Amino acid sequence: MTESAGRDGSPVRLQKILAQAGIASRRASEDLIARGRVEVNGKIVREMGVKVDPTTAVIRVDGTRIVLDDDLVYLALNKPRGYHTTMSDEMGRPCVGDLVADRVDAGQRLFHVGRLDADTEGLLLVTNDGELSHRLMHPSYEVSKTYMATVTGVVGKGVGKKLRDGVELEDGPAKVDQFAIVDVHEGRSLVKVVLHEGRKHIVRRLLDEVGYPVESLVRIRFGAVALGDQRAGSFRKLNRKEVSDLYAAVGL
Repeated sequence: MTESAGRDGSPVRLQKILAQAGIASRRASEDLIARGRVEVNGKIVREMGVKVDPTTAVIRVDGTRIVLDDDLVYLALNKPRGYHTTMSDEMGRPCVGDLVADRVDAGQRLFHVGRLDADTEGLLLVTNDGELSHRLMHPSYEVSKTYMATVTGVVGKGVGKKLRDGVELEDGPAKVDQFAIVDVHEGRSLVKVVLHEGRKHIVRRLLDEVGYPVESLVRIRFGAVALGDQRAGSFRKLNRKEVSDLYAAVGL
């Protein structure tokens, strides 16, 4: 956000804020307001010239929250297998920090949202938005994560129900939200697991407990954000809707 957009908390015209956020030109932003497509702090605004504090106002266009602080960074990273979920590693092992080193070197203070163990690959969110990160990891918000796991053995029909009902682990009961067998080939099964648990190695431990050790594990979705066809080791910026959906999932 530029200084003219009220970084000091001074009120700014709504259409100017939308234009500076890259939503539309100022004239097109006025049209969005007139058509009732803009919401400020939960209320639709149709009046022209309304001024709001961009440092505190929650602004949505067509239901999508607009992030007004240009300093906030939201990345989707495809963590390769063998990389440790740390921003630096004192033992010199490959880590997440290596993959975003250019941004860190440029002065961005980034951190990962939760963890994936070294043998697990796939989607990891990286940001400098502390409040969003904290809420995404807090169990009370129950943000779902989706995994594809290759397991040893042909998974039986009753396994999904057992996992949905819950199994007892050494640190207490755990269960999945959804479970599906995707493919079976040469004595191995590919399964899809959706859960909101955040305990360490939870997917591996659950599948091992029901008799199907994990051979490989990939996280393909975190809340509203999907990994898609991102190549291993690459990252991309989240789009406005993805960021908005993450905010909505945790009540921001």
